[in-house]
Amino acid sequence: MIKKWIFLIVLVILAAVLFFNPNFKTIAAGVSILLFGMITLEEGFKVFTKGPLKSLLRKATDKLYKSISLGAVVTAFIQSSSLVSVITISFISAGLITLAGGIGLIFGANIGTTATAWLVAGFGLKINISVLAMPMLIFGIIFSFQNNNVFKGIGNILAGLGFFFLGIHFMKEGFDVFNDHIDLTAYAVPGFLGVVIYTLIGIFMTTILQSSSASLALVLTALSAGQIEYENALALAIGTNVGTTITALIGSIGSNISGKRLALAHLIFNLVTGIIAVSIISPLSRFVNYLSEIFYISADDYTLKLALFHTIFNILGVLIMIPFIKKLERFLLSFIKDSKVKDIDEPKFLNKSVLEFPGTVISSLEKETKYLFENAIYEIVSHSVNLHRNEIESGIKSKKLIKKSNADFDINVRDLYAHKVKTIYGKILEYATKAQTDLNLNEEQNKRISEIKIANRKMVEIIRDVKELRRNIINYMDSDNENIKNEYNKFRRRTVKVLRAINRLKFDENKEASYNEFLEMRNKAKDASKKGNKNINNLIRKHLITNYMASSLVNDHENVNDMIKKLIQVGELLYGERDSILEP
Repeated sequence: MIKKWIFLIVLVILAAVLFFNPNFKTIAAGVSILLFGMITLEEGFKVFTKGPLKSLLRKATDKLYKSISLGAVVTAFIQSSSLVSVITISFISAGLITLAGGIGLIFGANIGTTATAWLVAGFGLKINISVLAMPMLIFGIIFSFQNNNVFKGIGNILAGLGFFFLGIHFMKEGFDVFNDHIDLTAYAVPGFLGVVIYTLIGIFMTTILQSSSASLALVLTALSAGQIEYENALALAIGTNVGTTITALIGSIGSNISGKRLALAHLIFNLVTGIIAVSIISPLSRFVNYLSEIFYISADDYTLKLALFHTIFNILGVLIMIPFIKKLERFLLSFIKDSKVKDIDEPKFLNKSVLEFPGTVISSLEKETKYLFENAIYEIVSHSVNLHRNEIESGIKSKKLIKKSNADFDINVRDLYAHKVKTIYGKILEYATKAQTDLNLNEEQNKRISEIKIANRKMVEIIRDVKELRRNIINYMDSDNENIKNEYNKFRRRTVKVLRAINRLKFDENKEASYNEFLEMRNKAKDASKKGNKNINNLIRKHLITNYMASSLVNDHENVNDMIKKLIQVGELLYGERDSILEP
């Protein structure tokens, strides 16, 4: 609703300005072209976020200095702090990076956005930028029509830069026309009052344009044309920094909890930075003059001095906030909590944010599948054979454990499936299908998602197998016939052994030994059918069990074998090597 109202207000203001002041249309066209260029540039770089950039962001957030540095470098390179924010929110949602690591990336992104000011001030306003813009647009459009995604990405990057430079050219031309009709410097406000007023104007302008980079480019172009005073331009630059957080807050309204926390962190950082910059703007201005002499920046080159000012107060803000990042993280976690506690049948790791990138959705699908197995399937299987999780995970030998665990568990497998499994299983399939349909997955990523879908199907089939087994376990646990009782206890022992093997594969540091044990169990499961049938035939021939018992025993023997094989396959996928998961 807020977004709609802002959009309507912008349209009304723009229509009124263009109607009453046609001279503004060239500047407005320049701003529009520049914004379109930034959007196209972002789309181009999205192609490359699926590979090296994703890996970099994931690996470089274990240390604060790494995350801040990487956030700055990546944002400076791709010219889009919003894309970095989207990636960061997606990674936090998928649990690939911590909130503190995400905050570091956002702090770094603020430093990275200063590259736009240097690009515009040091390059865009110094030469006839439209000469470079046209070839970039031509080659960009040609590349963007190619089927190869890499070529499309390169094409969008070239076209985005072309539109970006073309937008600067039109804004510059527009302000030159403005000089013949209106002198905006007549509205300059000196002193601290002017700082406050122009900071607020910068906030409003960025909220309208929805881009601090576009706002800063507009300020630099107006400053270059002599339409605003240098002192007021400094305040506008501060305002653009604060204003971009308003955009982030509005954007986070419909996002998940990770997005809201990150948007609030961004707001707190930029507000603190803005307040400090406003309060010491005079000393900062003098410091910029001092550095300008060292870097041989001309005293009247106000655009470069503004770019330097913008960089200094952003770096200063990061340096001030670094000691408080851990406290900020604790505050965000306590202040913004989940509005409701997720029920047991709701997914814990799947949300819209993770669908932005293949890596995040695959990671979330894996975690959701593990959660489903550990908190539903494991419990249903163990309780179906009348055992508690803590008993299975104890050091008691399986034979002794089965002997002393004869109490019947009052459970309904069908109800447990409906309450604990069905909804999450459906969500996993939904997100897996969306990823394979909507994301440009490579062969390995597509195969991994297919494996996850197969593993989930196996888990549902395990419930079907154990449901059949449980009915006869209940019937024969208290039987006077020790032979039939003994056979079903063997089934229970085999179940205990495979669940324990999965636990070892999950927690044991010696993965190779645990995995070899899995391979051995899988081979034994293949041979168990022949041995079992031979044993059952022997019991029938000696009249040790009835024909009815034999019929139940044969069916359950096959169910147990199938269940064991599927448990082994799921265990391999989730906790070990995955060479057998695609076996039928």
